[in-house]
Amino acid sequence: MASFDVIVTNVGVVRHDRPEPETADIGVLDGRIVRVAPGLDPAGAHTVVDGGGKLAFPGAVDAHQHWGIYNPLAVDTETESRACAQGGVTSALTYMRTGRYYLNKGGPYDEIFPEVLDASEGRSYVDYAFHLAPMMRRHIDEIPALVRDHGVTSFKVFMFYGSHGLHGRSADQNAFLMIPEGERYDYAHFEFVMRGIQAARERFPELAGEISLSLHCETAEIMSAYTQMVEEEGRLTGLEAYSASRPPHSEGLAVSIASYLAHETGLPTINLLHLSSAKAMDAALRMAEAFPHIDFRREVTIGHLLADITTASGIGGKVNPPLRPREDVEALWAHLLDGKVDWVVSDHACCRDEQKFGEPRDDVFLAKSGFGGAEYLLPGLISEGSRRGLSYGDVARLLSWNPARRFGLRTKGAIAEGLDADFCLVDPDSTWTVRAEDSESTQEYTPFEGFELTARVTDTFLRGHRVLEDGKVAGDPQGRYLARPVTG
Repeated sequence: MASFDVIVTNVGVVRHDRPEPETADIGVLDGRIVRVAPGLDPAGAHTVVDGGGKLAFPGAVDAHQHWGIYNPLAVDTETESRACAQGGVTSALTYMRTGRYYLNKGGPYDEIFPEVLDASEGRSYVDYAFHLAPMMRRHIDEIPALVRDHGVTSFKVFMFYGSHGLHGRSADQNAFLMIPEGERYDYAHFEFVMRGIQAARERFPELAGEISLSLHCETAEIMSAYTQMVEEEGRLTGLEAYSASRPPHSEGLAVSIASYLAHETGLPTINLLHLSSAKAMDAALRMAEAFPHIDFRREVTIGHLLADITTASGIGGKVNPPLRPREDVEALWAHLLDGKVDWVVSDHACCRDEQKFGEPRDDVFLAKSGFGGAEYLLPGLISEGSRRGLSYGDVARLLSWNPARRFGLRTKGAIAEGLDADFCLVDPDSTWTVRAEDSESTQEYTPFEGFELTARVTDTFLRGHRVLEDGKVAGDPQGRYLARPVTG
C-alpha cells in the first residue's frame, strides 16, 4: 500500500513564519499534507511530480471576490474559479448580497442562500465560501442561523449604499437594494448589524474570533457632492476623474465612523476592506490607536498595489474605491512593508466588455465598477513585492495564513502537516507580459494589460488534485463549499 497519493519533490517550501524557503518534498494522502521533508521515497507514492526547484507557496486564500455580480453565479463559479487556479488561489471567499445584480432579488437569506449554494455546487475549480451582507432588518435576525446552519461567519456592510449606487448616484435606494418600504440602509442599520454580529459572537463563543464584519468604507454624501463637482467642472477625465469624484478623505471619514460604531457596539472583529489611499490607511491606523480593544484587520487589493490612474489600461480600471494616483500606491506599499497590512486580495469581479462600458465608451461615469484579477494575485504580489524587498514568507502570510485564520479556514493557509494539500508551484524568475486573452476569466480586458510580471504560477494543487498543470487548467471541478469553521 502506498504511503502517499502524491509526492511533489524538489521544491522550495515557502512558509508564513520564516522569510526564506526550505528545500523539501511534500507528501499528500487523502487530500491532506502528511509529510514535509527532504528525501521522501518516490516509490511510496501513486503519483510523483518533479517540482524542478520551483517555489511551493501555500494556496492563496483570496478573501475578497465577487462571483455572480454581473454574470450568472453558476457561470462565474466555473469560469472565474479557473482564473483563480491560474493565480495560485485555492480558496475564494466571495461576497453576496440581496438586491440588484447578483441574484437580482430581495428577501430573507433562508430562502436565498440555498439558491446561492445550489447555483455554485459542483462547478468550482477551487474551494469557496461566502460572506453575506445583511441588507434589511430580517437579515440581522438571521445571523445566528447562518452561522449555525450554513457555516457563514463573516458579514459585510457597504457604507456608501445609503445614497449612492454601485456605479454612481442613485435616487431610489430601496428599489436598488430591494429592501422593504420604511427601512433604510444607513448608519443606524450598520449599528444594528454590528450589534447582531456581536450577539452571535456571544452565542457561539468558540467561534468568536472567527465571526467578523467587513466594511466597504466610503461616504455617500461626500462622493455625491464631489461627483457633481467633477462632472460640472469637466476638467478631468477617465480614471483621474473617477478618483477625484470619490476622494480619499471620503474613505478616511467612513473608516472613522465605522470604527466608532464598532467601539460603541462592542464588536471587536472588524475588517477594513480595500483601503486604497494614504488617507484611508492613515485613518485606519489612527482608529487602531484610538480603540486598541478593537481587532482591526486592514485589507489592500492587488489592483491598488500594481496600477495607478495613469498606468492602468483605460477605464476598464474603474473600481470602488477607485484606483489612485501614484503617491497613494507608494503609501500603500510603505504600510505593507511596515507590517500594517493584514492581507492582500484580488476583489475579483468579472465584468465583461458589453456590460462594462457605456456609450460613449470613454465616459468613466457610465462604465460599470469592478474588474477581475485573481489570476494575477500571487504572481503580481511576488513580482512587485520582490522588487521592493518583500520576503516570500511575507507573501505567504499576506495571501494565505492571515486570511485563513481570520475567516475560520482552520485547515488552510500553510504548507504544513495535517492541513489541506492546497499549494502552488511558482517560477520566480519567469518574466511575462499580462494579456487579457491569456486569462481563463471571461472578461475580455484587464487594467493590467501590458504589465510585465516576473513570477509565474505553473501548477496549482487543491487538496492534492492538480487543477493547474504547466499553466493550463486541468481535470474537472474539485472545489467544495467551505462551511466554517473548516476543521476537516
